[in-house]
Amino acid sequence: MQIPIEDIKVKKRVRKELGDVASLADSLKHFGQINPVVITKNNVLIAGERRLEAAKSLGWRTINAVVMEFPDALSKLEYEVEENIQRRDFTPQEVAEATRRIYRLKNPSLFRRILNAILRFFRKLFGTGS
Repeated sequence: MQIPIEDIKVKKRVRKELGDVASLADSLKHFGQINPVVITKNNVLIAGERRLEAAKSLGWRTINAVVMEFPDALSKLEYEVEENIQRRDFTPQEVAEATRRIYRLKNPSLFRRILNAILRFFRKLFGTGS
């Protein structure tokens, strides 16, 4: 659900260093919001402060949020910590493989470009959609 950013309250948080918010803002601008922020029914932020700050920097007025109920302060804190701990960065090999695959898709071989041009020609000639 979309929540007005100005309605979200950021209270005392474990994370103090938000890191490179500008890079995250570029990602939001290019890909949109992939994961929602998590708030309580009273609009208190539980998870997603970096996403929230990146959205603010882009001038967004609303952000996609999930409203969750927490029985107590301990549960809220555990959720905030868990959301930040249970993630794993790509290994250098995985980054290299992803980069290689992206490069190949952006820069197809001469044969692939010729084949794609022929396919586009026949689609246009025979009026097929895909």
